[in-house]
Amino acid sequence: MADFQGVDFLHLDELLSEEELLARESVRGFVSKEFLPLIQRHVRQDGSFPMELVPRLAELGLFGANLEGYGCAGMSNIAYGLVMQELERGDSGLRSFASVQGGLVMYPIYTYGSQEQRDYWIPKLAAGAKIGCFGLTEPDFGSHVSGMRTRAVQKGSGWVINGTKRWITNGSLAQLAVIWAQTESGVRGFLVEANRSGFEARDIKGKLSLRASVTSELFLHDVELPPESLLPGVSGLRGPLSCLTQARYGIAWGVIGAAMACYDEVLHYTQERIVDGGPLAGKQLTQEKLVYMLTEITKAQLLALRVGRLKDEGRLKHVMVSMIKRNNVDVALEIARKARDLLGANGIVDDYCAMRHMVNLETVRTYEGTHDMHMLILGEHVTGMRAI
Repeated sequence: MADFQGVDFLHLDELLSEEELLARESVRGFVSKEFLPLIQRHVRQDGSFPMELVPRLAELGLFGANLEGYGCAGMSNIAYGLVMQELERGDSGLRSFASVQGGLVMYPIYTYGSQEQRDYWIPKLAAGAKIGCFGLTEPDFGSHVSGMRTRAVQKGSGWVINGTKRWITNGSLAQLAVIWAQTESGVRGFLVEANRSGFEARDIKGKLSLRASVTSELFLHDVELPPESLLPGVSGLRGPLSCLTQARYGIAWGVIGAAMACYDEVLHYTQERIVDGGPLAGKQLTQEKLVYMLTEITKAQLLALRVGRLKDEGRLKHVMVSMIKRNNVDVALEIARKARDLLGANGIVDDYCAMRHMVNLETVRTYEGTHDMHMLILGEHVTGMRAI
């Protein structure tokens, strides 16, 4: 298989710094040489993630890559986005693993934790010595975060938590869970170690999507926590929603990688596939699909690059992330569908990546805010009215 060259129709690489290009190329090589040879086996094993690669992910600085200090790489947000792009070129499950570790576990500790919490947890998480998960979604409440039923009540100087969280990436792999719960003073975040009495993680089986990712349900029954388990720096929904903004930003870059993988695969396939005496790529309908893919990838790149620069300048607004998450996931899914269509019957076997990316992107379209929820966020922003 030829080395992956990427897609750069408008010469956007010229807008990237040496650091950003180096970060991308390092991860591109890792994905091609070390991850992709493993993916078929793990997809066939529902809920199996290649944990043997965790030390390499840490060595490359991919956990909390855009955080400063504590053993983190301190990358720009553009470099971080390019890293997420290359990880998802491999598989959405690979990007999800790193995205949860950095954006949903390390970020809230870094931003809202005490100095003691930061000093203890972030270096371990950055090194991959500890794995974390993020407990927000519940069986009955996904997008309607404010309806959560998990509750923490004070007991002496500490806390007792009861509740259930569902659709939790890395849930049974994690030694630490960031759990969001209702309290008398609003929603608060807690650092819950998985070995606490009353804490249990059960994997969700039978997934048709994100098969190379561990997804779990967390059960908390009278879990007692010391006072230092509370994240002291935030209360209310601002805490978990700000974490989701970080993760959604990474997703908007990541899905460009999935789209690139599908486009690259089907471009080479149609150039070599002979139909009616000539290459499939020479047919009008094929070219229409390929041009659509190239155009939408380029537009997604432009959106992500601009928002990334604004993030590096401290001018990011969450509605901008809603736009790029919503748009980029949607077009990546459509690109995967068109690629699978061009592959014909070959598109349904796992020797090719298009259908794997396609079913993964169905999940990515739903999690971290559904396609329609981001439409409503943007709609309220532009009209000043909350839709009913």
